[in-house]
Amino acid sequence: MEHEELTQKIIGCAMKVHGTLGHGFLESVYQNALALELRKAGMKVECEKKIQVTYDGVIVGDFAADMLINERVLIENKAVQVLAIAHEVQLVNYLTATGIDIGLLLNFGATRLEFKRKARIYRPKKSGQDEQDLQDKNLGSFDSHPVHPDNPVE
Repeated sequence: MEHEELTQKIIGCAMKVHGTLGHGFLESVYQNALALELRKAGMKVECEKKIQVTYDGVIVGDFAADMLINERVLIENKAVQVLAIAHEVQLVNYLTATGIDIGLLLNFGATRLEFKRKARIYRPKKSGQDEQDLQDKNLGSFDSHPVHPDNPVE
């Protein structure tokens, strides 16, 4: 299953959860319901996936990603009235730490489900450019794709 197809199915499951539960519950309620829907749809779901953060080859911390789907898509769930830039940054940091290419930010706290897709962008190494220079310039390059029910995932 390609990333686009997988993210569309995840968003469809999230829309079903939001349509059934509405807004106003804690994030954990939506996460548990979404995990159930995703598993019913045949997806492998890991909740509160522990991820280690390394710096210069040393583990400097860890975090728990809300969900990892089919070992390919990270999901960060929220249940807030309005998404903030900090929520997007959190997802980008998780993608950077894991090396996973695609992430979805899902907000169940608004009257309509809100979702944003984040994709890592790879830039090919130019000839003559050393590895450190490449890392300095290109770590954390991401493209943000807001997605809406009327505008399918690219």
